[in-house]
Amino acid sequence: MAEFIVAIELGSSKITGIAGRKNLDGTMTVLALVVEDASQCIRKGVVNNIDKTAQSLTTIVGKLKKQLKHEIAHVYVGVGGQSIRSVKNVIVKNLPAETIITSDMINELMDANRNMTYPEQEILDAAMQEYKVDKQLTLDPVGMKGCHIEGNFLNILGRKSFYDNLNNCFEKAGIAIAEMYLSPLALADSVLTEAEKRGGCALIDLGADTTTVAVYHKNVLRHLAVIPLGGNNITKDIASLQMEEADAEKMKLKYASAFTDGSDVDIRINYSIDSERSVESLKFAEVVEARVQEIVENALHQIPSEYVSKLLGGLIITGGGANLKNIEQAFRSRTRIEKIRNAKFVIQTVTSTNPEINAKDGTMNTLLGLMAKGDINCAGNEVVLSPNLFDENSSTPSNPSTLHQNTRKSNEIEPGVVQTAAEKEVERRRREEERKREDEEAGQLQHEEAEKRKNSFWGKLSRKIKDFSGSMLEPED
Repeated sequence: MAEFIVAIELGSSKITGIAGRKNLDGTMTVLALVVEDASQCIRKGVVNNIDKTAQSLTTIVGKLKKQLKHEIAHVYVGVGGQSIRSVKNVIVKNLPAETIITSDMINELMDANRNMTYPEQEILDAAMQEYKVDKQLTLDPVGMKGCHIEGNFLNILGRKSFYDNLNNCFEKAGIAIAEMYLSPLALADSVLTEAEKRGGCALIDLGADTTTVAVYHKNVLRHLAVIPLGGNNITKDIASLQMEEADAEKMKLKYASAFTDGSDVDIRINYSIDSERSVESLKFAEVVEARVQEIVENALHQIPSEYVSKLLGGLIITGGGANLKNIEQAFRSRTRIEKIRNAKFVIQTVTSTNPEINAKDGTMNTLLGLMAKGDINCAGNEVVLSPNLFDENSSTPSNPSTLHQNTRKSNEIEPGVVQTAAEKEVERRRREEERKREDEEAGQLQHEEAEKRKNSFWGKLSRKIKDFSGSMLEPED
């Protein structure tokens, strides 16, 4: 039987599907890669048009099936884009003196945090920071004694409408979701080293329409934010020099520099737009650097002040925007952080014959990170040849998955995992059944207590007194 993992990333400029095999030695082999333009259906990393996105997803799965010659039972999906942000939350529980902390108590804290509500926001994930037992901070409080425990959480939120739209797209396309992961965290696990996470670092993913900042310290995610600025903003600024965006993009790739020493600019040089027009190199550099400076400063502003001096691992930049010439110098010139690494590829060993993968330019890092997260075989039955096999829009939608019939407890959810709509619905029903059962048990207990009181000595005596009092007050004939 065939075995492969399929992952799909919905980016601002493209929707990408990948299929690969995870080998026993820990390496990965890419078997297929499909890219579809997303400019008409995705904006700033979130679904803008459900129908067009569903159509693109159907096309991607259909093309992957043709290359793999197998049905695709389900896929792994990355969740990212605009509106994702992190907020801190503290759950407190007071206990009797000298209480030994148990795993059930920790689960109660986690559940209480998961049940928090935010206006128009969905909790996508909850990153544990640390626990505080009385006055002592710890990552594992089970077995400790105390009378007061606090759970410090970092809740990662996303706009509920964006979350619903994403789920609706896959449902409309008939594609079952094996697991949803937060793209920034899947990326972090594939480009950051353990030393960088432990010592403290800031991962900055420079995308087309957004820039994502994730801050780690002592192996714990401390902050996550998405800035609505990216490489496309630079392109649009260049286009303001009286040219089409397509020409501006070409000029950005050919001439743009994130940082230029004023003495290095030759004002006599003009950059050619086409056969008839050109733009002054100095003006071009000023436009590019002004926007780059804005992106860099906004990204650096997202690093919490209490961690700025603790980033022993430095800054790690990645994504398509990290290919801009002198991008490291642009960050270095606006911060005191000297340690800056450009992560052009994932830390896993990946083999592929695809030139887009082998380019190792940072554009496929998130997608490879999502594939690395997969641990459930996505291969279905072998594709049976039919007259319409090579019609890219004729693929039969996958049957609804039964992977999420049994929901997981809060402590069983892997960091970075986002519950699907199907999982949330199963969990909602489970909670309703639990509440109904608890109400029935409480009602039964009240009934038993009433019967017990009724049949007790004092209950019988009370009834006799009432009966006697009633008979004394009855009028005589």
